[in-house]
Amino acid sequence: MENASKALIIAGAILLAILIITLGILIYNQASGVVDNNAMSEVERQNFNTKFTQYEGAQRGTTVRALLQSVLSNNLSQDDNDRKIVVTLDNGSKKSTIIDEKTTSAPTDEISTGATYSISFTYGSTGGNTGLVDTIAIVKK
Repeated sequence: MENASKALIIAGAILLAILIITLGILIYNQASGVVDNNAMSEVERQNFNTKFTQYEGAQRGTTVRALLQSVLSNNLSQDDNDRKIVVTLDNGSKKSTIIDEKTTSAPTDEISTGATYSISFTYGSTGGNTGLVDTIAIVKK
């Protein structure tokens, strides 16, 4: 009788240990899922890109200036460099980067309000900004 009660106590302890281990694994899997979901969802990616892609194609200088302000606002509000956008300008005579990760004011004086510009986008393909607007190229027509 004494051996039977010890066997039941040992069996109960083993079941309790299995339950605790299972609960620990379940909590770990849920926590790792939260860490993995740190990347942007498709909807978040579209919302981010839409702020800029609405300017795609041929645009007047005033619209390009509005785009530059939007990019600068985005860059200043982002802590993550992967979500910051670089803007290059090709005026025909020279090609230069007018906004990068460190720019604090939009160089709108380089954009002529009466001119027409072609705007195109490059999307990030590596790291944390996969599918996000990475670079904006502005070419004076």
